Amino acid sequence: MNYGVSEIYRSKSWPRPNIFVRQRLYDLDGGRKYITATERDAALAVARSRRPEIYTLYATLAYSGCRLSEALELDVSRIDFQQSGLIFRTLKNRSGCVFRLVPVPDRLLADLDRVHAIRSRQDDLRRAKQPLWNWSRTHAWRLIKSILSEAGVQGAAATPKGLRHGFGVTAVTKGVPLNLVQRWLGHTQLATTAIYADALGDEERHINTRMWS
Repeated sequence: MNYGVSEIYRSKSWPRPNIFVRQRLYDLDGGRKYITATERDAALAVARSRRPEIYTLYATLAYSGCRLSEALELDVSRIDFQQSGLIFRTLKNRSGCVFRLVPVPDRLLADLDRVHAIRSRQDDLRRAKQPLWNWSRTHAWRLIKSILSEAGVQGAAATPKGLRHGFGVTAVTKGVPLNLVQRWLGHTQLATTAIYADALGDEERHINTRMWS
């Protein structure tokens, strides 16, 4: 049976759902742990001023919602131009052999091809298995942190995880079905994805505006 968000919250396995949700999207001081669309785009402008390969890493995280370690493992062969997506290995899966296709904007694919010469490298079997970024996780984390901080993002949101949470929030508040968001983010449980339904969406803002008009 497919459960909607409200049914999941009423389940006996969720005795304190509101506390759980807020702990995931907000820190203990009430600080937001996800970036907004406005912050994402401001940081995108900052990223464009950095070296091209730094920009493509930021854009990949922002537009796919992948984990930083999953992005760093991404190799040339897993850029799928035919299906307009990126193929990530879901690292949190215990089997280690689960892959998922995440659709991304065509402009990101074009930028990846321009910066990393994807199409030409895919024609070479040896080069096709080369990763796009040869950086340690620590170095890459600091690069993304620097971009977000320069864009004015503060607190827990100014991290690669903040970008991932921001992707989930944007998807859910724009009406993407939870089961699709779950697949794109590589969540094993739908309950993990359901936390993003607590974010304020466009429809809720519109209702609130009408309430006080």
